[in-house]
Amino acid sequence: MTLVGWLQITLYFLILLLLVKPLGSYMAKVFQGEKTFFSRLLSPIEKWMYKAAGIDVSIEMNWKTYAIALLVFNFFGILFLYLLQRVQGFLPLNPTGATAVRPDTAFNTAVSYVTNTNWQNYSGESTMAYITQMAGMTVQNFLSAATGIAVFVAFTRAFIRHGVNTLGNFWVDIVRSVLYVLLPLSLALALVLVSQGVVQTLSNSVQAVLLQTGGATNVQTIALGPVASQLAIKHLGTNGGGFFNANASHPFENPNALTNLLLMLAQTVIPAALTYTFGKMVGDTGQGWTILAVMVILLVIFVGCIYAAEASGNPLFSKLGVDQSASALQPGGNMEGKEARFGISGSALFAGTTTATSNGAVNSMHDSYTPLGGLVLLLLMQLGEVVFGGVGSGMYTMLIFVIVAVFVAGLMVGRTPEYLGKKIEPFDMKMAALVILIMPIVVLGLTALAVSTSVGQSAVLNPGAHGFSEILYAYTSQGNNNGSAFAGLNGNSIFYNLTGALAMLIGRYWLAIPTLALAGSIVAKKKVPAGAGTLSTTSLLFVFWLIGIILIVGALNFLPALALGPIVEHMIMIGA
Repeated sequence: MTLVGWLQITLYFLILLLLVKPLGSYMAKVFQGEKTFFSRLLSPIEKWMYKAAGIDVSIEMNWKTYAIALLVFNFFGILFLYLLQRVQGFLPLNPTGATAVRPDTAFNTAVSYVTNTNWQNYSGESTMAYITQMAGMTVQNFLSAATGIAVFVAFTRAFIRHGVNTLGNFWVDIVRSVLYVLLPLSLALALVLVSQGVVQTLSNSVQAVLLQTGGATNVQTIALGPVASQLAIKHLGTNGGGFFNANASHPFENPNALTNLLLMLAQTVIPAALTYTFGKMVGDTGQGWTILAVMVILLVIFVGCIYAAEASGNPLFSKLGVDQSASALQPGGNMEGKEARFGISGSALFAGTTTATSNGAVNSMHDSYTPLGGLVLLLLMQLGEVVFGGVGSGMYTMLIFVIVAVFVAGLMVGRTPEYLGKKIEPFDMKMAALVILIMPIVVLGLTALAVSTSVGQSAVLNPGAHGFSEILYAYTSQGNNNGSAFAGLNGNSIFYNLTGALAMLIGRYWLAIPTLALAGSIVAKKKVPAGAGTLSTTSLLFVFWLIGIILIVGALNFLPALALGPIVEHMIMIGA
């Protein structure tokens, strides 16, 4: 590890924290229907959209109606994206001549983008037409992100309102999320990315004549396309699906250190700012700062662990007498699978932020990380992606952990637990338990199915503990709607496409629906005034209590599986 590396990491966190309050305050105004900087320009467009769609903004929804609207909206998104991939060969804006995508791959991809996962079993630049990338992937990047934000806003309203049964209007929350938040930020970021060399064109691929050739041809095809527009929202919406197969390690997606910093900020700024939005909307900004402190502390610790693991290099090289501090093989540590223009620190920080959020974009090959580095990436997802997490989804999942922490503390002192003046009762804990337990059950269950069947084992290219880690990583990524992957697993098969789609569907909707049910229960309750025995949820003690709850739940769920994969692999590597 180097001083320059730590300075880069410190700079990222400083900029991120400086952006939290202004963006969080702005989003609070948007979702409370207050005037903002963009109101004069966007308000007429918003009203026109409601009129064109026949939406009565004065009609609010209970949690069941809100959930039905969400499911119907997302169902048609999956259907549209599936059909678009199947017929893209007959549509315009297809200069590469991409043909129909295989049915199981198309289904997996459609589910992937609509659930905000963006798991990719294909090479985007050769498999998808421009029309599919723009009208399919990019559009769903906006809408899937807006869906997560909408559920968060509805959940937040449950703590604001008392003795009612409505949580807002799903269609209004979706429109405002896209129109006032995601679209302006994406336009600004896309323009900056283009200025740094990210491509944005509808032109066909170009042919480059090579100076040296190792085969029969000396021509290389260089893929182009409308990249910057998709890249901006893929990071701001914590989506992650790349235009190119190499994702954010491709120089046309991520040319230099500045774009690398911007992309890392983009994938964390909205989840971070939503903590302040929550505090602002519930009338107690201290609640938001407390949750932000938990997220930042955990991310700093985990990024430090990744950086340390990768900077230490591979001990097997040391046994061969290779000096990893100066060697061209490993300059400064484990450089396998990493871009020299980003180095160890830029790669470790990107890997940490992309697995802490539900982004999944990569600027390095996660499969090439050391066993301990890969373990941290797995754990960041397996905690439920509450360390910032996806836009909206990370925040409402973190609030579930807050409720669990308050409930456990209440049991310890023999007092009925309450949070923000709302008593936490048995039904609430049942819904919270579903949110926390469904994901591990799905991930571990599908991993067990894959490793115990020949069809699952046949896709693994690496034997032993690392092969197990690849399968565990795949279902962890899909079950948490992340999208990143370890290489070495042939995921583009009927088995993995269908089971992966199942993991993504459950990981998204079987968590969102109990969250809305919990919101419906909380919003109907009367507010209880705080008393002498009320647990303070803005204290330093509660910060570390919440961190403990998150880590304990994650360890109990996944430690045995991690012991079979990266932990065993590390022990083998060091010769223990």
